[in-house]
Amino acid sequence: MTELSQYTSFHVGGPAKKIIQVSTQAEIIAAIEAAGDSPILILGGGTNVLVSDSGFEGTVIRISNNSVEAEVDACSGATLTIGAGEDWDSFVATSIARGFAGLETLSGIPGTVGAAPIQNIGAYGHEVSEYITRVRTYDREKKEVKTFTRSECEFSYRSSHFKSHPGRYVVLEVQFQIRLGELSDPITYAELAKKLGVEMGDKAPVTKVREAVLALRSAKGMLLTPNDKDSWSAGSFFTNPIISQQAADALPNAAPKWPLTDGRVKISAAWLIENSGIHKGDEVGGARVSTKHVLALTNAGNATAADIASLARKARDQVRDTFGITLEAEVNLIGVEI
Repeated sequence: MTELSQYTSFHVGGPAKKIIQVSTQAEIIAAIEAAGDSPILILGGGTNVLVSDSGFEGTVIRISNNSVEAEVDACSGATLTIGAGEDWDSFVATSIARGFAGLETLSGIPGTVGAAPIQNIGAYGHEVSEYITRVRTYDREKKEVKTFTRSECEFSYRSSHFKSHPGRYVVLEVQFQIRLGELSDPITYAELAKKLGVEMGDKAPVTKVREAVLALRSAKGMLLTPNDKDSWSAGSFFTNPIISQQAADALPNAAPKWPLTDGRVKISAAWLIENSGIHKGDEVGGARVSTKHVLALTNAGNATAADIASLARKARDQVRDTFGITLEAEVNLIGVEI
């Protein structure tokens, strides 16, 4: 049987009972229907998943469809319809090369287009939901194709309608509305503004923003590099917790805090981890906290899924014991518990 470690950015994961490669929407739907009611695991880039050492007993469907359709208008910008299997960063790079603006701060995020709306991926002040107009899916429960408008996707921080209904919807394609232009949206993230040498609220050339974002991600070990085991990760393992204003006020003043419009406060998971006693380079078995960023848990070369889960559990428990806040995994856990 095929070891799923071949297809994940952690380079861990046991055998797949059955694995199917699909490249068209018709093949995706046929593979899902053939699986019936048995478990399926949709794999795109395998970059946001931790698969058990015992593998997966159901059907693994690897999606590689990368169809692209575009309608461009000089006034309204571009409507791009992208297949779920398209590599996300390749799509961002291509959009910039074609003169489109908006996605530049989302450069370097690993994974596929199909995973983007599920997680509502985001970075450096923007989320993908800002640019999505519709998501076409296959509904496993009703056994039919269903298209969601942006509002129907119920996007929130690192979540969506699809994520809150796990296993039901398989993304087939995503439609984006982005504008033509050489300048970015206003820069709203302090770290990025500093890297670009501009003031908060200023705009910058989209090509320069992409370069800056990629440099920042690389410095944090958040760019996948085959020969760099310090990047054998799923990016940020935990999401930034959102807590009440009262709970935020109880934290030290040094803790980064971002007030939200609903009265709650987003807190830096990285700060919580680092100030709970977890350090870069800490190890459990073959798993290691990245030497570049504490939010990235890595396979130092011979880790098992159990090692990575144990390291994640250690980080989560120390944050909870120190600050009374329980971190939530951003990574999809398949047959693994922390």
